[in-house]
Amino acid sequence: MKIALVLSGGMGSRVGLELPKQYLSVSGRPVLLYSLETIFSSEKIDAVQIVADAIWHNRITGWLGRLNEKFRGFSLPGENRQISILNGLRDIRRYASDEAFVLIHDAARPLLSHRQIEECLKAAEGHDGVLPVLPMKDTLYYSEDGKTVSLLKRERIFAGQAPEVFRLGPYLKANERLLPEEILKVNGSTEPAILAGLDVVMISGYERNFKITTREDLERFRQMTESVKPS
Repeated sequence: MKIALVLSGGMGSRVGLELPKQYLSVSGRPVLLYSLETIFSSEKIDAVQIVADAIWHNRITGWLGRLNEKFRGFSLPGENRQISILNGLRDIRRYASDEAFVLIHDAARPLLSHRQIEECLKAAEGHDGVLPVLPMKDTLYYSEDGKTVSLLKRERIFAGQAPEVFRLGPYLKANERLLPEEILKVNGSTEPAILAGLDVVMISGYERNFKITTREDLERFRQMTESVKPS
């Protein structure tokens, strides 16, 4: 079984708008719906679990409309992103086995493609997890004291992306072993898997699948959607 866990619980404070970024309307649709349409229409996804605050549940259900055949339920956001993931994993465990694969995606990454879903799930076969990455383009420096610098080998440094895929059982245990405090320090979904020594492989990500974090990102996405409108 392959389940998509969509994270839509963030507040989007860096965008600086009243609504969380995933609920803003772009070209007539909420940002969240772009990736959800791709996920729900993917033949590789069997079920969808969405992390969202309760005040948005009815609205999201309405947006889904006929798409909701694969929808299995909502999970509540946690104190940070990783606890939100843990809440989702625990809810998924109620209807999926330890061998199921969970594809974790951010609602604020609207340009997810069917191809990327398929590549991530295919790469997960025989492993505990998959992390899409992007190569670093700029020269990177490292500093211990904020004054002197050392060079890092750019070819060995990668930027993590989404969606990440994990086998449910091992990944759930990897997160639970970080409770109650260490999980609050986690910044990326793959960190618990690495700390637990799970077998996680890297694959190439897609620059197009960027996360809307700032106003500039939002405007970039808006321009991209408007450029493909029929004349």
